[in-house]
Amino acid sequence: QVQLQESGGGSVQAGGSLRLSCTVSGFTSTKNLMAWFRQAPGKEREGVAAIYTNGGDTWYANAAKGRFTIAHDNAKKTLYLQMGSLKPEDTAIYYCAAPLHEGVAGSLLDPDEYTYWGPGTQVTVSS
Repeated sequence: QVQLQESGGGSVQAGGSLRLSCTVSGFTSTKNLMAWFRQAPGKEREGVAAIYTNGGDTWYANAAKGRFTIAHDNAKKTLYLQMGSLKPEDTAIYYCAAPLHEGVAGSLLDPDEYTYWGPGTQVTVSS
């Protein structure tokens, strides 16, 4: 059974940092592509960052560039999102996700391209 489980969310003040983790189990092999998404109240789910786990290539949404870093530990089968210089507008539920196949046909940060999702972890940034 495939399972993705996020952790590390919480409440921080603006300017603070958090590191999110996503443990992965149930896949027969390490997923080649994984990503982080977020959804704020009343808004659509949006892509934050994606990574090709074999080569380490990364992609970021404009809102995340320069502040967030995505990483993957193949040995631990864990995906990370290091978030810094947090802003109130970063407040959202953060999800990790993996596609059904080894890659996606469209945008790496399009949630519709992803099949497997964790339940999410809440991040709240206060001003």
